[in-house]
Amino acid sequence: MLYCYLKKPPRPARHPALFISITCFTAGVVFLLNAFWPILAYEIKSQNFSRPLLLPVEVKGDSDTVVDYSQPKAWFPLSRELPASSSNISRYHLSIPELNIKNALVKMEDKDLMTGLVHYPGTALPGQYGNTVIFGHSVLPQFFNPKDYKTIFSTLPTLNERDEIFLDFDGIVYRYKIYKMVEVTPEDVSVLEQQYDNQYLSLITCVPPGTYLRRLVVRARLVN
Repeated sequence: MLYCYLKKPPRPARHPALFISITCFTAGVVFLLNAFWPILAYEIKSQNFSRPLLLPVEVKGDSDTVVDYSQPKAWFPLSRELPASSSNISRYHLSIPELNIKNALVKMEDKDLMTGLVHYPGTALPGQYGNTVIFGHSVLPQFFNPKDYKTIFSTLPTLNERDEIFLDFDGIVYRYKIYKMVEVTPEDVSVLEQQYDNQYLSLITCVPPGTYLRRLVVRARLVN
């Protein structure tokens, strides 16, 4: 009886460089999706693709013209400078239980959004008739930290009507209830206007989170 042995062809060696390349490519795709999917998902939901993305610090015209979005005035470039509210109080606190924001600092004199929320000058004080306007920064929602003022309003779009907002001003806690959420362009300064038929609160941030395309305005009324 004759036997014939066939040698199995050798398995091709896996080159380490190929494995490293595939790993780096996969990590890059995951990183890009992580960065851009929240913006794309927000735009799909709002069905608005009309404006290009803006940089956090925008250069207009020549290199000497820089828009600093750490200042609320840059968010509505056509708004008028309003006189500051007459008050001995220079700061108060904001809480939004739904977003786990507790006693966030709201500044009335310092306008640096990197170190706190900002009460827009000339708008009503908490509890007064008129419109109390508060600005806050936002970034990509996955980086949201309720204690970091660079990210504090990142999840503001997830709020719903009838959610509550609390302002602790001069030892009195005012409770507001959300009744409307709207988006406006940076040219629409009507959201800063005062309406004296009730006690209103407006929280403003940029949307989609992580961009400076539009302004989200969360409107609430004081609960008696």
